[in-house]
Amino acid sequence: MGLDAVARLGVNILSDDDQVSVDSITLFVALLCGCIVIGHLLEESRWINDSITALVIGLCTGGIILLTTKGKSSHLLEFDEQLFFIYVLPPIIFNAGFQVKKKQFFRNFVTIMLFGAVGTLISFSIISFGAKELLGKLDIGFLELQDYLAIGAIFSATDSVCTLQVLNQDETPRLYSLVFGEGVVNDATSVVLFNAIQKLDLSHINSRAALVFTGNFLYLFLASTFLGVLIGLLSAYLIKKIYLGRHSTDREVALMILMAYLSYVMAELFDLSGILTVFICGIVMSHYTWHNVTVNSKVTTRHAFATLSFIAEIFIFLYVGMDALDIEKWRFVKDSPGKSVGISAALLGLVLVGRACFVFPLSLLSNCLKRSEHDKFGLKQQVTLWWAGLMRGSVSMALAYNQFTRFGHTQQPGNAVMITSTITIVLFSTVVFGLITKPLVRFLLPSSQGFNNLISSEQSFARPLLTNGQEVEVEMGNVDPLRPSSLSILLKEPSHTIHNHWRRFDDAFMRPLFGGRGFVPDAPELSKGGCDQY
Repeated sequence: MGLDAVARLGVNILSDDDQVSVDSITLFVALLCGCIVIGHLLEESRWINDSITALVIGLCTGGIILLTTKGKSSHLLEFDEQLFFIYVLPPIIFNAGFQVKKKQFFRNFVTIMLFGAVGTLISFSIISFGAKELLGKLDIGFLELQDYLAIGAIFSATDSVCTLQVLNQDETPRLYSLVFGEGVVNDATSVVLFNAIQKLDLSHINSRAALVFTGNFLYLFLASTFLGVLIGLLSAYLIKKIYLGRHSTDREVALMILMAYLSYVMAELFDLSGILTVFICGIVMSHYTWHNVTVNSKVTTRHAFATLSFIAEIFIFLYVGMDALDIEKWRFVKDSPGKSVGISAALLGLVLVGRACFVFPLSLLSNCLKRSEHDKFGLKQQVTLWWAGLMRGSVSMALAYNQFTRFGHTQQPGNAVMITSTITIVLFSTVVFGLITKPLVRFLLPSSQGFNNLISSEQSFARPLLTNGQEVEVEMGNVDPLRPSSLSILLKEPSHTIHNHWRRFDDAFMRPLFGGRGFVPDAPELSKGGCDQY
């Protein structure tokens, strides 16, 4: 009788609502599997990527649900907007830092920071100002100044993952590196801007408010970076000292994953930018921690982080596809569809203009700072860079949900319009721009030269960064004994000089303490694969 009672209790544990949730989760997971299978089948086309596949499947599923529920809902599941920040975005951003190609990233570091940080600030200013001027005249509902500033941060965030899926790293390696590097720095800068805006007191607009905003931005940027470095170094030191791999590979992998997530939640605990913190932590862990684990753990962590990031990315685009048909949001704009289209077109135009206003001027500035003609950006390369960063995706959607919804719902007309406009822009830019990017790159850069000819000077750049002194002498042959002074080298090649000094400091102090390539003899290196090295 006791067993019968337990059995009856187990049957009755799930209420009707719980059963509906289980059914919805089952169908949602099945759709994720379908996205992966269909994306694989379409992969060789190089026209339709996984993001587009997930969006289309989400739209079709949302349409079917809308018909079966007689227009009541298009969702399988409804989530709190914080879900995207707490569970979905961290694996995407961490993997971007963990898998970053550090050779290419630091070769183009100045250009990447110029486009990713300075360019994002320029785009943010133009989009925020344009949105206030244009949307204010369209009478979309009550929006505060903070909302317009948030719009600037939301639409300044590019979707580097979606862009990179339609580019070929072998055909255009430097373009790939610049787009990837700019994308991750851009995402981090946009989120830091968004967080700084949330803390801004707009009741009194004056010079002091501008200084407070700048101070908050710098504080969030520097403090988040410091926390990411601290957690990354702590994980490296722990794994190097206690060497968990002697007894359990599982413990090594688990500790790396949990320490990575710890960096994010600690940043949120201290009201910092978790996105920037987890990105920096990923770079530090790939440089130190990853080399302190066993070979099996290296393979496991590399693929585990990439897999989690891939699933999270597909999850977001599948959900956005279904949310695009949400009746609750669209009922606020059904009486004036022309206005909704106008708002989306105006915001998309601001995205195009905002990116053009920093890509071309900053490319000109970058060309002025480079002495070699091979290192300079031609007009076709500039157009390619401009176009490659026009897509909007997961970060924009997460920020928009955070700003304009509460628990996935909104009852304010202005907020609903902004959500539908964001969805429209994400759909349009991902599908249309994603389909056009590949043929456009082939048209602008018909052969694999394009950006490849810009790498002709990379060997000279790489010598002081990637090799030791003996190798430099072997490669360069006869070296002029009259070496220029350190100051003249710093003025002529600041990136090279600073990075060279950092490598010496890293080899002398950091790697012996925290581990790294060549400093952990007990953990053999992989002959192939793994995180890219300096």
